[in-house]
Parts: sequence; structure tokens; C-alpha cells
Amino acid sequence: MKKLSRFGFMMFERIAELAQEYVNKLKIAAPGIKVKVESLSGGNQQKVVLAKTLATESELLIFDEPTRGIDVGAKQEIYQLMADAVNEGKSILLISSDMEELLGMSDRIYVLTEGKVAGCLEGNEIAQVEVMRLMSEVMI
Repeated sequence: MKKLSRFGFMMFERIAELAQEYVNKLKIAAPGIKVKVESLSGGNQQKVVLAKTLATESELLIFDEPTRGIDVGAKQEIYQLMADAVNEGKSILLISSDMEELLGMSDRIYVLTEGKVAGCLEGNEIAQVEVMRLMSEVMI
């Protein structure tokens, strides 16, 4: 809000510039910045959510099921945007029930089952069999 307001008044020109900047950066397919988000495809809706998050310039980004319900092409774009954020020095907390997504996007995985931390996997330890092993230990 500090970037988009002055003395409590919204700077609508700056808001429009920022919106257009993220439409271009994230390749959001929309006829314009004033279109309603719900009229966009699922993948483009996810990109809008991501754009709003990135615009805050937070150091920690939390993604909860970021690719649920979107097509494969849009998933790849979201993954690339996440990788770009990490390369810019941001940290990402990814919450996902998609095993392939977790294995492909994580450098550390905490397995939580029934409200308990079953374990942590890092680097070369990250494998589907290890995640499943940790899940089953708590379930027994």
C-alpha cells in the first residue's frame, strides 16, 4: 500500500502501471487490466493471485495448492515463476498434496500427518518412497 498511495490517497495511475507490469511479466492472458479475474482461465486466475503476492515484495511466499485445477501448460508457467522468485532470493513455503509437485519443486520437505511432524527430508533424501515411509510411520 505504501507504493500505491500517498497521504492516504490511492495513486490509480501507479496501480494501473503495476498491474500492467505484472500482466506482462507473468504473461497473464487478459484483454485488459480492468477485466474481472473470474472471467479468466484457471491458470490465469492463479497468475493474478501470484502477481498480487509478488507485488507485496515479501521475502516469504506461501503457496497452498498453487496448481490445483489448472492445465499442464499453466502449471509449468507457475513453476517457472516460483523458481524465478527463489532465484531472486525469496523463500517459498509450498503446501501441496501433489507428490510430483513436491518432489520437483522442493529442496526440503516436512511430512505432516494427523497434525504431527513425521520427519524432514533434504537434498538427496527427497524421494517418493521416503515421503511415503514417513507418512506411514505416523499413521500406524
